[in-house]
Amino acid sequence: MRLPVFSPKFTAIAALVGLINFNSVHARTATSEGDEAQITDPVEECTAYYYAPVTDALDGFPTIWQPASILSNDTEALNTWANISQSVPTNIYPHGDIYGDWNDTSYNVASDPDCWWTKSLCTTPKLSSLPSDIASIPEPETMGYGFDDGPNCSHNAFYDYLLEQNQKATMFFIGSNVLDWPYEAMRAIDEGHEICAHTWSHHYMTGFSSEDAFAELYYSIKAIKLVLGVTPTCWRPPFGDVDDRIRAIAEGLGLQTIIWQYDSFDWEEQSGNITAAQVYANYDNFIAKAGNGTFDSEGSIMLTHELNNFTMQTAVTYYPKLKDAFKYLVPVGVALNKTQPYVETNYSLPTFSEYVAGTTTTNSSGSSNSTTSSGSSTSQSSSATAALSHTMDSTLFAMIFLGIFVLAV
Repeated sequence: MRLPVFSPKFTAIAALVGLINFNSVHARTATSEGDEAQITDPVEECTAYYYAPVTDALDGFPTIWQPASILSNDTEALNTWANISQSVPTNIYPHGDIYGDWNDTSYNVASDPDCWWTKSLCTTPKLSSLPSDIASIPEPETMGYGFDDGPNCSHNAFYDYLLEQNQKATMFFIGSNVLDWPYEAMRAIDEGHEICAHTWSHHYMTGFSSEDAFAELYYSIKAIKLVLGVTPTCWRPPFGDVDDRIRAIAEGLGLQTIIWQYDSFDWEEQSGNITAAQVYANYDNFIAKAGNGTFDSEGSIMLTHELNNFTMQTAVTYYPKLKDAFKYLVPVGVALNKTQPYVETNYSLPTFSEYVAGTTTTNSSGSSNSTTSSGSSTSQSSSATAALSHTMDSTLFAMIFLGIFVLAV
């Protein structure tokens, strides 16, 4: 199976090329999620397109792919933060910066007062008012199956494979990606995948001020709600970087914090910091643990990504091996018997027993801008009926330049 060879960096370049040569190269014809899902040309997949609900709402969001702050005219966000801030500890300070430069060498890792996962792998908050992170799966011999950093513009081949296998997963979506690629986001929810937030711009959360950390979560939730019509109740911190201050903000927004026990490090391959062989070894070690009984009493979560061609192709390559190693592969919410994954009640997940018995989708009518039967990728967007013309108007021009930023992972 060949997946499109587009990482987010190449995606940005392809989109820019598409802008310059729009009249003659890869003009988009897709005007719905179903059309988008049928595209097999990776360049066309990753060519920016016009989607009116997003374009019309851009003024209500921070600049796409830039670190978020609350917009000065966003009364709802300001009021929400005013309420949540009262429960956020003021004696926990930002660690380093949002780029992962931790200059706080004085932090006492042994006592770990902030339950800072990055330094101590702490998942049980020191603040008694906060729930523990989800780092493992209560069901024995079970893997909580999921992917970070989506929706990737060139994920059709990967999602086709998941659909063929009737395999659902938990997708941790970046708010900026959702606004850049709304049809791709729709496909995920309409095919029965669980959607969680993964912040607005994918930076280290403990480096933000409390107000800006709130904005990173708030606007990612808002982007998912705009495009999919649902409000997520789960999130994953980029790089796992979370402490009790950030947990308190997430808790105030109704978000359950999901971490992991094992890291495939697939996301590092594109940077050259790790080889493909090392990633494969990480998968193999995880599978070996499943084989030697490590997960016989409690299941596990491994960090994997919808980030680029390599991460998605590796997921496809190792899927049969994971299926053989684990008794069950299920979305995290299913493993937790979390049948109500969103604030809205028009969407539900099957229970664990229902899922393993073969009912992998119960009600997947979550997207407000598309409707579909369970497990189908043929939903039509009622809001995007206007086809792209060969002449790009100023609104599309503005949207593309707002949307083209490189994911720094």
